[in-house]
Amino acid sequence: MRIRILWPAGQATATLDPTPTAEALWDALPITSSASLWGEEVYFGTPVSVPREAGARQVVEPGTVAFWTDGDSLALPYGPTPISHGDECRLASPCNVLGVLDGDAQVLRTVRAGDSVRVERA
Repeated sequence: MRIRILWPAGQATATLDPTPTAEALWDALPITSSASLWGEEVYFGTPVSVPREAGARQVVEPGTVAFWTDGDSLALPYGPTPISHGDECRLASPCNVLGVLDGDAQVLRTVRAGDSVRVERA
């Protein structure tokens, strides 16, 4: 499964693994939301609500596509957050890992708080 994430200053694609959360997100596409920033992480709400999966992780690699079950949001880290230790990408709480962005995650630096973000099937 591949998705496209679009915002006013750019776009990215991502490849999703066949997890229950990824499939729930896929079924809900397309979605449009408003971007929020938390350190070097972009996140935005979705209409999807799922439980935390067994493999949920709090520390992930830049470019990980994660689902924050506490906020029904996609979380896209590209660097440290306010609770990171050093340069790690530490999410607010353990998140379901859905996949990874294709290419350089630093493209997310162009997302601004309040930007309209659209996620669609690629």
